[in-house]
Amino acid sequence: MLRTAEALADRSIDRIVSSSLTRCRQSGLILQDRLGVEMEINPELSEINLGDWEGLTATEVKERYAGQYTERGNDLAHFRPKNGESFNDLLGRVLPAFETLRSSTDGTLAVVAHAGVNRVILCHVLGVPLANLFRIEQHYGCINILNYDDSCIRINCLNYYPAS
Repeated sequence: MLRTAEALADRSIDRIVSSSLTRCRQSGLILQDRLGVEMEINPELSEINLGDWEGLTATEVKERYAGQYTERGNDLAHFRPKNGESFNDLLGRVLPAFETLRSSTDGTLAVVAHAGVNRVILCHVLGVPLANLFRIEQHYGCINILNYDDSCIRINCLNYYPAS
């Protein structure tokens, strides 16, 4: 994240908004310190809630919930673990928050979010079905640059990870 902050140092960032979850808050503070812009927290940018699967490894989920794991693979967009969210639910939560942030920001907005959150936004922008969201790579600390004008959104940079 220090390399990411350094890579963004020469850009004019006007606003930083982070998920409320720990890893993103810590990353947002690194950006705040380097860029001199106060970070805001938005809980709507939190990662997908996996309900009863939360905190389990993929191997543990396969062992405890084998049928459900297969079901999720067959319907990635709509499968919802017990007490959790589907990726479609995640999109329904994240997209309105993202659009509100985007429309209420004069200048450049930096969003510090999770891979799932980034992927559903990118799927929406690209018109890619949520069933294909794992085709979009998102490394920890990567940079995606979206440019907006009145007629469309353009992705100028995707999954850029600054070299050491």
